Amino acid sequence: MISIVILGTGNVAKHLYDSFSATNQVKILQVVGRSEEKLLVYSKQTEVTLDYGNIKEADVYLIAVSDGAVKEVSQNLIGKKGLVVHTSGNCALDMLSPIQRKGVFYPLQSFTKNKKVDFKEIPICLEAAQKEDEIILEHLAHLISEKVFNISSEQRKIIHLAAVFVNNFTNHLYQIGNEICNDHNIPFELLHPLIKETAHKISVLNPHEAQTGPARRGDQVTINNHLRLLENKTYKEIYSLLSNSIKKNYE
Repeated sequence: MISIVILGTGNVAKHLYDSFSATNQVKILQVVGRSEEKLLVYSKQTEVTLDYGNIKEADVYLIAVSDGAVKEVSQNLIGKKGLVVHTSGNCALDMLSPIQRKGVFYPLQSFTKNKKVDFKEIPICLEAAQKEDEIILEHLAHLISEKVFNISSEQRKIIHLAAVFVNNFTNHLYQIGNEICNDHNIPFELLHPLIKETAHKISVLNPHEAQTGPARRGDQVTINNHLRLLENKTYKEIYSLLSNSIKKNYE
């Protein structure tokens, strides 16, 4: 049985809490946070505390907070015997110094409140300062996921950068498409099958092969027509920038 203390009450913390709670090989001893209201979610099943000076002894401490708070929160764990890990894709392992037993447990997924995810399908990127602790993290990760990878801090930063392009930027384009549809009284749900097919396609083709559209074809007439339809200056710039990038890729 691995004992865990989770530090944080955000989306990542909640999803990890739910996943580990579903296993019989992990005992969540405590959830530590700064919001009494958010801690109420856990208080019926687990001990909670607002006091960072009252953290229980555990095998593993999972720091699931914003990147900017990782260093500050970790300072409360100096002197603890357990393994201290953060869940950030952008923070290096050394962010946890001077703690000796330190590591990273980074689930590569976009987490949203009240939106369930299948953790078995989520890649978990691991790193540890010591080989023995790496083995502990591998065991812990395999309890909730079938996709576990040992990734260095530099590799993880690159993965996080790529993830911003394929997830955050893509979702912003969905938002623009949704706004365009709403402005012209068109149901955005008409685009749902296209979005699903585009996402599915890259599981069987690489993105370069899967690319379609007027920029891929070099269809400048259609591109110009689209630009005329766009009234928002920023959206015109985004459309032009992406179209030019696509065209250059296929010249």
